[in-house]
Amino acid sequence: MKRSVKKAEERRAELLLEIGCEEIPAGMLPRAEEELRSGIEKLLTAENMADCVSVETYSAPRRLTAWVRGLRTKQADLVSEVTGPPKSVAYDAVGAPTRAAVSFAEKQGVALHDVYCIQTQKGEYLAAKQIKRGRSTEQILLDILPRVIHDIYWPKTMTWTGLSGARFIRPVRWLVGIFDGKPLKFKFAELTGGTETAGHRFLGASRIRVKSFADYEKKLRANGVIVRASARREKVEKELAALAKKGSYKVHEDAELLKLVSYLSEYPTVIEGKFDPAFLSLPDEILITVMRGHQKYFAVEKRGGDLAPNFLAVINLDKDPKGLTRVGHEKVLRARFADARFFWESDQKCRLADYLPKLERVTYESRLGSYKDKVERMRAIARWLAEQWFNLGLVQAHVAEADRATELAKCDLATEMVREFTELQGVVGGLYAKSQGEPEEVADAIYDHYLPVGLDDPVPRNLTGCAVAIADKLDSVAGCFAVGVVPSGSSDPFALRRAALGIVKIVLEKKLPLSLSLAVSQALKVLLTHAPKKSVTPEQEAQILDFLRDRARYVFREKDGFEYDEVNAVFRAGADDLVDARKRLEALRAIRKSKNFEPLTVSFKRIRKILEKAGKQAEGVHIQTDLFEGDAERTLFASMRKAGPKVEEQKRAGHYKEALEVIASLRPEVDRFFEQVMVMAENEAVKKNRLALLSELLREFSTIADFSELGGEGKN
Repeated sequence: MKRSVKKAEERRAELLLEIGCEEIPAGMLPRAEEELRSGIEKLLTAENMADCVSVETYSAPRRLTAWVRGLRTKQADLVSEVTGPPKSVAYDAVGAPTRAAVSFAEKQGVALHDVYCIQTQKGEYLAAKQIKRGRSTEQILLDILPRVIHDIYWPKTMTWTGLSGARFIRPVRWLVGIFDGKPLKFKFAELTGGTETAGHRFLGASRIRVKSFADYEKKLRANGVIVRASARREKVEKELAALAKKGSYKVHEDAELLKLVSYLSEYPTVIEGKFDPAFLSLPDEILITVMRGHQKYFAVEKRGGDLAPNFLAVINLDKDPKGLTRVGHEKVLRARFADARFFWESDQKCRLADYLPKLERVTYESRLGSYKDKVERMRAIARWLAEQWFNLGLVQAHVAEADRATELAKCDLATEMVREFTELQGVVGGLYAKSQGEPEEVADAIYDHYLPVGLDDPVPRNLTGCAVAIADKLDSVAGCFAVGVVPSGSSDPFALRRAALGIVKIVLEKKLPLSLSLAVSQALKVLLTHAPKKSVTPEQEAQILDFLRDRARYVFREKDGFEYDEVNAVFRAGADDLVDARKRLEALRAIRKSKNFEPLTVSFKRIRKILEKAGKQAEGVHIQTDLFEGDAERTLFASMRKAGPKVEEQKRAGHYKEALEVIASLRPEVDRFFEQVMVMAENEAVKKNRLALLSELLREFSTIADFSELGGEGKN
């Protein structure tokens, strides 16, 4: 047996690490910061060096930086207590050490007089202490820092010292390593850590000697580099606001772009530019996308909300005194807008529907065929959805409009505009449909059918759009699962998790009646009757349904705040309609803290365990009242038969809280049954009769929620 004790080392020091390289794509930097931080923490933890240590990481286009505070200057010694043979074996009758004691001392490398006895559960045993001396922190850092850098995840990596050399997102040009005020000469990519960093490519010195993080941050600021992304963002926000106030307009809100430009430059400065007002004849969506997507410019709006012929650009310089940079940006934007106007006019020489045959040449997935094939499957699903909703009383569900919108939904994929500005897919189709005289309901449905992209995004505006969006997403999930393209880990090339979450959000937000199992079954029927005419196994169908339900569970827990066990209880009871499931969850949450309900859930857990242990003994057994031996059985049976119709009536009316209250009222009879009745009686017929009684109780009163899934404290 070993027992370990760490000896604390009081003196603490700081580590500064910087990886200097060629420009890293801005979108990769936030994750790289997190990777660097977690990598350092993980390896320090493995060396027992992480306690009371803080790790902060920063990034800019040409550098990744780590600031580690509170590091010991030496790893703590590890004191181990090793147990040897029993005392009775280690010493003879007169107390002299035996060969066993001598061998134990020799094996541990200690003198015989340094061994001692300890009391254990098995009696007295010989023991010895071993001390593993801690290494210096400098030695440890020399080992782990190259590994930390190597282990940073990048979507793609480069080599520049040969295929067997170091890999990184961009070639590494310098390394800074300073620990406890001294150079830390670790090695990576044929470079050695030192005390020299580099300033801004144009505004600073190429060699700057630093001695600590505070010195590093101060000197880089003086050389055109703002180390912290938060400080760069604050600078951008202030300058955007100042220019907007000066120009009497409002900056178009774009949180993602603001985050991106904070990582695009080391010293961001905002400048204003203008463009020809004639371009304002193009739809706002196209103008904003051109400015944002390709140029990373902020669009600005007039007081009434219309776009102004201005833009705000973030440059990686401290100023633009002669306006040369501004002129260059204006020239580039003018060319981009001219292209967009050409595409807008050229695309519309054809009707949107004329692009549909061209989708035969656009592959969706090699085994699922072209986008033309996908559109035909989507149309069948969308028509089915609209019919379902209309039959259930949603008179605004129009089958013909849903079919037309779905027919045109993917046509813009073949247009020049979407080929150039892929982020406008759907939007362009909706704009073209509207300008070509399609009904507003159809145009809006095409425009919205990719929504929602995330849980915080809006859903389609009208029911037709919801039908198209669900049909698109459901076909993607069903088709990809059918051909084995199943999300795993971080791999989800067809964004199926996002598609499934989108289905859940649309259904819940619009309160649409939809059976998930029927919807999946319909999507698979369509997949079988339309190209590629692919069949699936019952196991695959169950996998698809579970995938959708898992996304629903996530939304109910993380967005709606229901407890884990509440969600499990409702889905275990067979919830298939998500709107109905939410009603059940709300009722369950409202009643679960009542006096009778919590104890009843404990009894239901007990019943489930009894029935599981009994196996199939209650199957096919009809309850016989003449086999009841006491009042507790008779009373419980009578209460069940009386409560059953009431529960069913309230449940049919959707009054789940009232139904659960009726079920909770059974608690005294259930308690009395378990106090007075031995379920596993010696008489076989009596035992099976009692098991059948409990089986009916569990089955009949677990249709709203399976109470055996609920924890005693409301959490799992």
